[in-house]
Amino acid sequence: MSGKTKRVTNRAAQALKLAAAALPSSQSALGTHFQRMCARMDKPKAVTAAAHKLARLIYTMLTRGEEYTDRGQDCYEERYRQRAAESGSVR
Repeated sequence: MSGKTKRVTNRAAQALKLAAAALPSSQSALGTHFQRMCARMDKPKAVTAAAHKLARLIYTMLTRGEEYTDRGQDCYEERYRQRAAESGSVR
């Protein structure tokens, strides 16, 4: 299978990718998630992964009527350490 990302003509996908590309300078949980994705894979794939995460958040907000509350970078890091410790792969 190819490792390249497909070109997208969907305007919603383009808008989500544009929003995801602005996440590295964000001090939010999404920004931290994007930085972690960039460390694991190349940047275009990380942008696509972050856009997918944004799409899932938007879908959840629209279908359930819930508001998104960002818990911040520190909360994300703490949850990541807990999950890593449970799986035995602490970095």
